[in-house]
Amino acid sequence: MKKLFLAATLAFAGFSAAQASEVKSNQIEIVTTVQDSVTKTPVKLEDLPEGIKTTLASEPYKAWTATAAFLVKDEKAKKEWYQIDVKKEQETGSIKLDKDGKPVE
Repeated sequence: MKKLFLAATLAFAGFSAAQASEVKSNQIEIVTTVQDSVTKTPVKLEDLPEGIKTTLASEPYKAWTATAAFLVKDEKAKKEWYQIDVKKEQETGSIKLDKDGKPVE
């Protein structure tokens, strides 16, 4: 009886593991597909458009230090914006701005 119970438990566990790996494979494909339409190109901080430099020098952004910048293009949505990575003491974050320095959502 114990052997039968053990065999049934192992069979069920093997079936569950096989199902779980299938779900993970599907999730990876979806993420890859979504990212294909978006490209990030590094931009030197000194090469950012003047509108962005002005915004970064104003409140509330002037308390943060820009550490990196990227031009992000979403081909599918036909949009582009700048992502500026910022740091203030131990905090980090990123800001999305258009070429005129206006926040992008």
